[in-house]
Amino acid sequence: MKKKSFAYLLFFIVATAAFSQKSHTLSSPNGKIKVNISLGETMQFEVLHEGKQVVAPSSPRMVLSNGQALGKSPVLQKAQNRAVKETIIPPVAIKRKVIPDNFNELTLQFKGQYSLQFRAYDDGVAYRFQTQFADSITVTNEVAEFKVEKAAKVWFPQVVKRDSVDIFHTSFEEPYQIKPLDSIGKDALMFSPVLVDAGNGLRLVLTESDLEDYPGMFLSAADGALKGVFAPYPLAMKMTEGEFPVEIVTQRADFIARTKGNRSFPWRVMVLGDDRTLPSTDLVYRLASPNRLGDVSWIKPGRGTDEWIINIALYNVPFKAGINTATYKYYIDFAKRFGFQRIMLDAGWSEVKDLFKINPNLDMEEIAAHARSQGISLSLWTLASTLERQLEPALDQFQRWGVDFIMTDFMDRDDQPMVNFYPKIAEACARRKIMVMYHGSFKPAGFERTYPNAITREGVLGSEYNAWSSKATPENNVQQAFIRMVSGPLDYEPGILDNATQSTFRPIWGKVMSQGTRCHQLSMFVVYDSPLQIFSGNPSTGLLEPSFMELLGSIPTVWDETLVPAAVLGDYVVMARKHGNDWFIAAMNDWTAREVSIPLDFLGEGSFEATICADGMNADKIASDYLISTEVLSTKSNLKIQMAPGGGYVARLRKK
Repeated sequence: MKKKSFAYLLFFIVATAAFSQKSHTLSSPNGKIKVNISLGETMQFEVLHEGKQVVAPSSPRMVLSNGQALGKSPVLQKAQNRAVKETIIPPVAIKRKVIPDNFNELTLQFKGQYSLQFRAYDDGVAYRFQTQFADSITVTNEVAEFKVEKAAKVWFPQVVKRDSVDIFHTSFEEPYQIKPLDSIGKDALMFSPVLVDAGNGLRLVLTESDLEDYPGMFLSAADGALKGVFAPYPLAMKMTEGEFPVEIVTQRADFIARTKGNRSFPWRVMVLGDDRTLPSTDLVYRLASPNRLGDVSWIKPGRGTDEWIINIALYNVPFKAGINTATYKYYIDFAKRFGFQRIMLDAGWSEVKDLFKINPNLDMEEIAAHARSQGISLSLWTLASTLERQLEPALDQFQRWGVDFIMTDFMDRDDQPMVNFYPKIAEACARRKIMVMYHGSFKPAGFERTYPNAITREGVLGSEYNAWSSKATPENNVQQAFIRMVSGPLDYEPGILDNATQSTFRPIWGKVMSQGTRCHQLSMFVVYDSPLQIFSGNPSTGLLEPSFMELLGSIPTVWDETLVPAAVLGDYVVMARKHGNDWFIAAMNDWTAREVSIPLDFLGEGSFEATICADGMNADKIASDYLISTEVLSTKSNLKIQMAPGGGYVARLRKK
């Protein structure tokens, strides 16, 4: 009896000590990253990397409509640790076919039916709120703050307010500005990911993962911190007029979300790495919820075409090019010739507001039959509001035509109802074994893990901007690999074959050209994560350069492994990707000519026959100049990569 009483007493002492503990520390598996959590009037966390403070004490909170403030005056009930060492086998291998998933986790359960969960990985830290209420809740606001050095340099895309709508309407396509934190105006609204220079070569990328039934996180700068901003819930909406009508919010509530009370909220993610690790990280993917679709063996990554950016400016053809049957049969034959899997029928194949009112110049049955005869699939563009209204019958018709991939466009918001639009579309498409891509969209935030048929998306300042602006610079293109790509795959739509130098570029609708060299465009097919790559160049030009197109058509879109042998944020990136026994090495450059030398010690045993496409000797004047050559390389070789201003490089290494 005395022994039993002593055991109870010992348990009480240990439990009381745990509940009253005011500080907790969580370390990454390799010990380089530490998270210190303190409990007082507010809950605070700080993040250190190799002993150096990266995120100063910051206070996460969530305020509910009943006045309860989660994280304020927290009363700890239980602290639970666990260590996880697992692997993820992704159904779509965006960066690698086997993903190590190693982390340490701390869950702090508080009085008031909520908890805060922290995870520490070797490449970053994340936290999220969890609630255990029986009834639904209304979230008035969430405080997500990340305190960094006031003079820290920040790379951020700032929302440009549109006329007649509030600041939360955006297509998430703006160039990166680079400023010290304390010089960013308090009114500047940024969409994530945002990158912070943490000093000594360390970078901090702020973003989120597992975003569901909740608004996305914008950021603002104030008081030495980057702080989360969330679009209030829409109360009233209307459709705009114009060529592509968009649903806009005309009235918003004084809260950000109404949601179930027993749930996990999105992860607030702090990715930590250097210039060589950021382009290859998959931390956001690891944090997302696993596949909910079951068997997804029907998902077919690959390459497709799109005609919108070049305004269907075909030449050397015996028909009038345009949105007509002959044009799309030509695209089908082109896709077949160069190993593409599908073609896109972009805006104009039907009326924008009615997917069943087909363009009279199109015979969809004839196009579908020709596609089937060539083993090519069809893809269709849709307006988001029209697709949602006609969803079930439209998808049934698409399936009959052999459509295995659709794009839906012009969402341009990430408040809670719009975030909920994404799984609705993905699930409806999955029931018909159709893949989907979102344009006019926010970043993926791990959605591609939960819904693997949501195979890529926009949310990037991409190729189309060459048609009306000078924003899609080589520097912008390089930056995407370090910042936007951290959050998931991106649909840039590379492959423009009319290339220009910095001095000769002009944005001309109907005769689109790209900034930088032909090899710069080619490199994007390797550098950018996108399991469904869209070639946006002119097939008529491509047919005149079969060797170039055959190399482009041989580039995989999924990978066994991804490495970054060399990189400098905003200047250049060198990516090495393995597919089967073959390696593809690509480099992308800003406007500064440079030479980069990399060892090939990652190749493994044996020799490789390399097909190399490099900037030509005159690419500094004629940006479309390139040279294709062959060479034998091995693990003992050093590869010298020379790039013109705005240049690029691609090497395909096939094991002999």
